[in-house]
Amino acid sequence: MLTQRSVALLRTPLSRNASSIAQKYSKATYQAALAKSPATLTKVHGELTAISSALKSNAELASFVANPTLSNADRLAGLPAVYKAAGATVTDITKNLFQVLSENGRLGETEGVIEDFGSLVSKYKGELEVTLTSASPLPKDVQTKLEAALKQSQTAQQAKSVKVTNKVNPNVLGGLVVDFGDKTIDLSVQSRVTKLNALLQESV
Repeated sequence: MLTQRSVALLRTPLSRNASSIAQKYSKATYQAALAKSPATLTKVHGELTAISSALKSNAELASFVANPTLSNADRLAGLPAVYKAAGATVTDITKNLFQVLSENGRLGETEGVIEDFGSLVSKYKGELEVTLTSASPLPKDVQTKLEAALKQSQTAQQAKSVKVTNKVNPNVLGGLVVDFGDKTIDLSVQSRVTKLNALLQESV
């Protein structure tokens, strides 16, 4: 249930710890694409979004990307399947990104890189992407209240538009995790359980 305290917390977000490794690759890719042209940036964004979707629907491709035991030769041999997921024609920037990730043994960072790249593109366009992560799909009235609360935040008011997405993750157990900009508000039951376990460990 959405309480007054929860709404208040939405207006005073905590900092989110993003993967520094993912940010390194996403930032370099973003800068390379934008340096060519805004159209190239849009094209690369579309390719990475398509790859992200493929990773969610293609178990074999997801397993390849997540497998840390593959040799460098095996990783390079599997990259064409990644490019195929990106579309009929793939930019050199996208190919270079995955070649470097493969050579450095960082293909496991793919989802983080794509997510951070999308955030950079949204910021460039003046958009604010908000992800509401819950254990089960949020009822429409609850999501509407959350959107209204978020749009009153200073971060949202500085954006040209706000895009809200509800992501389902049973691991949060209950409650809600809100990600927007570089902020995270953790109102999940899992967070409370983790804190409780830490306290219990300190007491032993």
